Amino acid sequence: MAEGKQRETLGSRLGFLLLSAGCAIGLGNVWRFPYITGKYGGAAFVLIYLAFLVILGLPVMVCEFAVGRASRKSVSTAFNELEPKGTKWHWYSGFAVAGNYLLMMFYTVVSGWFLKYFFEMVSGKFVNMNADQIGAAFGATVGNYKILLLWMFIVIVIGFGTCFLGLRKGVEKITKIMMSALFIIMIGLAIYVAFIPGAGAGYAFYLKPDFNALVSGEHGIGDTIYAAMGQAFFTLSLGIGSMEIFGSYIGKDNSLNGEALRVIGLDTFVAIAAGLIIFPACAAFGVEPSSGAGLAFVSLPNVFNAMGPVAGRVVGSFFFLFMSFAALSTVIAVFENIVAFPMDKYGWSRKKSVLVNFIAVTLLSIPAALGMNEWSGVHFGSHIGSIDALEDFIVSQNLLPIGSLIFLCFCMHKRGWGWKNFIEEVDTGKGLRFPKNGFIKFYLKWLAPIIILIVFVAGYFDIFGGK
Repeated sequence: MAEGKQRETLGSRLGFLLLSAGCAIGLGNVWRFPYITGKYGGAAFVLIYLAFLVILGLPVMVCEFAVGRASRKSVSTAFNELEPKGTKWHWYSGFAVAGNYLLMMFYTVVSGWFLKYFFEMVSGKFVNMNADQIGAAFGATVGNYKILLLWMFIVIVIGFGTCFLGLRKGVEKITKIMMSALFIIMIGLAIYVAFIPGAGAGYAFYLKPDFNALVSGEHGIGDTIYAAMGQAFFTLSLGIGSMEIFGSYIGKDNSLNGEALRVIGLDTFVAIAAGLIIFPACAAFGVEPSSGAGLAFVSLPNVFNAMGPVAGRVVGSFFFLFMSFAALSTVIAVFENIVAFPMDKYGWSRKKSVLVNFIAVTLLSIPAALGMNEWSGVHFGSHIGSIDALEDFIVSQNLLPIGSLIFLCFCMHKRGWGWKNFIEEVDTGKGLRFPKNGFIKFYLKWLAPIIILIVFVAGYFDIFGGK
């Protein structure tokens, strides 16, 4: 970074919390979490998920925040600032940078689906459609590369346009508005759904654990535990510096353990609330909650139609607006990370970084959109599949767990930044202190890395194990 150039900072603690939460709150919460909860049996899965969120997600998030705040750099140069002389922790920086680009190469395409569905729901497109027609409409969306490229481009323009306005005037201000609206819409929808006749069965499925079904169910307790572990791990997008960057933008007024707990609390609140909207609505109108990734685009439009032409159109519009805000908050947060890379490493101006990265991300995102239709013949075997699936595989199954392992080991071990430096940074400021007893230190140094390795290996077994 250029000498004498002062780093941008966030204007408020609320901005930091909502930005960090906005990065974590994405399609993993509001899209994947409900259908994977449905697939693995409901409330018992949720309890296991929450446990892993605390024992695995929290410490890695604290590590990312600490590395960011101590270095005052993005992940592109943070390890260079903190690593002991002669060590090579900074070698991972390039992979972390690549992970952010790879994530956005398919995430922008899927985010475009939700934005498109919001406008179509407002226009009344799905009113009077039957189930087959709604399914065909989604197929037509995915099968038309021009439509996918258009909405992908709109998402990219919104994301980089926000970053172009600056950290405080753009990223922080717009994310505050978006996240506040997201919470209001979500709470309103949850209250509305609660008064629909027949919703009670959905609450029972979602909130009343059935551990007998967990043991004797279709997937078994082993697969369910692994799925909950994986969901808790991947929902926070840890390991590629997406959280680290916001640690680099904040002051030392508050301890990082408390801040991480608040961010995870907001993230979990949104995931749980999404289920409080979806499962009761599905139960009230006889829709199977384990209907997979098509739950949002095929099953739920049928639910909205069953509410009546006016109520369904209004509720459906707000639902897809809620989903769009969740997706866009992640896009803006990760784009800010992407923009910060060359600013920190090469001293670029924000304007130059935004313009160059706008072109780069637009071009890099095209293959994922075309891979769903025109380039569907480009296939990476039966275990992975399409172009977007390959990109997701590289990020979710490889860079996130490996990166989280690196952040954790870097903060815990003497050959890295070390426990003493980590604790000093985390506990700077007022608020909740990080636990320092012998077991916690042993757990974070040895047991947590083993759990992450289990997630990593089990992910490969789950994909390539011949199931």
